[in-house]
Amino acid sequence: MIKIVTRKYLGKQNVYDIGVEHDHNFAIKNGLIASNCFNKSHSTAYGYVTYQTAYLKANYPLEYMAALLTANSGDTDKVQRYITNCTNMGISIDPPDINRSGIDFTPTAGKILFGFSAVRNVGQNAIACILEARNETGEFKSLADFCDRVDLRAVNRRTLESLIYCGAFDKIEPNRQQLINDLELVYDWAQSRAKDRASGQGNLLDLLGDGFSSNPNKRANNAFETAPKSKPVMDLPPQKKLQMEKELLGFYVSDHPLKSLRQIAPLLTPINLSQLGEQREETRLCAVVMLNNVKKVVTKKGDQMAILQIEDLTTQSEAVVFPKTYERISSLLQVDTRLIIWGKVDRRDEQTQFILEDAEPVETVQMVMVELNPQQAGNIEELHRLKTILQEQSGDKEKAKMPVIGIIQTENSRKLVRLGWQFCVQDSRITVQALQNASFAAHIKSLTSS
Repeated sequence: MIKIVTRKYLGKQNVYDIGVEHDHNFAIKNGLIASNCFNKSHSTAYGYVTYQTAYLKANYPLEYMAALLTANSGDTDKVQRYITNCTNMGISIDPPDINRSGIDFTPTAGKILFGFSAVRNVGQNAIACILEARNETGEFKSLADFCDRVDLRAVNRRTLESLIYCGAFDKIEPNRQQLINDLELVYDWAQSRAKDRASGQGNLLDLLGDGFSSNPNKRANNAFETAPKSKPVMDLPPQKKLQMEKELLGFYVSDHPLKSLRQIAPLLTPINLSQLGEQREETRLCAVVMLNNVKKVVTKKGDQMAILQIEDLTTQSEAVVFPKTYERISSLLQVDTRLIIWGKVDRRDEQTQFILEDAEPVETVQMVMVELNPQQAGNIEELHRLKTILQEQSGDKEKAKMPVIGIIQTENSRKLVRLGWQFCVQDSRITVQALQNASFAAHIKSLTSS
C-alpha cells in the first residue's frame, strides 16, 4: 500500500465498482502496487450506513437496541452481549409477558420487552393464536381464562409450561410452581369446554352467562372462575426459576445469579470474559463465572479432562480443564454453580480459550480487607510495611490466590482498591493476625457477604 500525501479536487467524476474473480493486486504507477483497492462509492456506502446506525443509536437507543436484539435473536452470544450493552446504557430488559409481549423484542415504557418468538417451544401458530385472542377479547385475567380463550390445538401443554417457566404469567400469578400444578387441572377443564362448544353443547354456567354461543366474544366473562385449582404450594426457589429461564430463553432475564456480585467482583477480576481476546497469552487471569455445561473428555492416555461452558454478566466462553487439574477440582464442576476460576488465555485454531488451573465456589471465597486512613495511604513508609507483610504471607505464588483489598476511608467517602496479584496471600486468618500485630486494621470478608 502507499500513503496519500496530497489530494486534488477534480470535480464530479463517474465511478464504478471494481469486481475481480480472484485475488489481484492493482498497479498504480511508477511501479507502485496497491492491494485491496476499494472504489470510492464502496467506502461512501459503508460510511453512510455507519452514520445512520450511529445516529439511530444516539437518538433512538430504545428502538435501536430492540431492533438489534430482534435481528440477532437466534444468536445467543450476540443477544447476551447486546443485553449487557442495554444494561450499560440504562435500558432494562423485561421478561416475556402474556398480556404485553408481541412477536419480537418491543420498546415500551422506557424498557425493552422480550418477544414470544425468542421463547423455546413457542411456535408461530401459538403466537398468532395468543395475539388474536388478546386482540379480540382483551387481556388474560388468569391461567384458566387464557386456556379457555386460546386454541389449545395450537397452544399445547408444552408451550404453556414454557410460558409459565420463563415468567410470562408472572404479572397474573408470580407463583410459577402453583401455575404448573394448576395447569394439570385447568388444561383438561379448558379442553372439555372447547369440545362442548364445538359440538354445540354447553353447561349450565355457560348458559346463564350467555356462553352457549358460537361467538367466542359472547362467552361468560367470569367462566374461568369455575375452573379447578390445585392445593396451594410454595413457589420454586429463585435459583430454579433462573435455571428454567436460561433453558427456555438462552440466558437469564429477570435476574442473574452473578448480579449480586456486580459491585465486589471487579475487585477480584479486573477483566470480564468479553475481554479475554484482548489478553496476552500466559497472563494469569481470574474470573467470577456461572458454569453452564461440563463436557467430560477422555484423552488418548485414558485420563479424564473437561471442556466447560462458562458465562459472566457480559458473555459466554469456553474453558478447558486438563487432566491434572480435573483430578483435583472435578467435584466442584457442577452445572449452575457460581465459581471463581484462575487460569490463563490460550489461542489455538483462531479460538480464544480459558485454560482453567484452579477453581473455588464463590460461597467459600474470602478476601483480606485492610483499612487505611488517608495519611497511611499517602505515607511511603506505611505502604512499604504493608507490602512487606503481604509478601511474607504470599509464600508459594502458585498457591497464593486470596486477594487483598485496601479500604481508604475519609470523612465523606470510602474507596475500595484491589492490590495486585503479587500481594495475594495463602491464609486469610494468619495474614489478618500479622496485619493486626503490625497495627493495621484488617479483617476477613467473604465474597457473598453483603
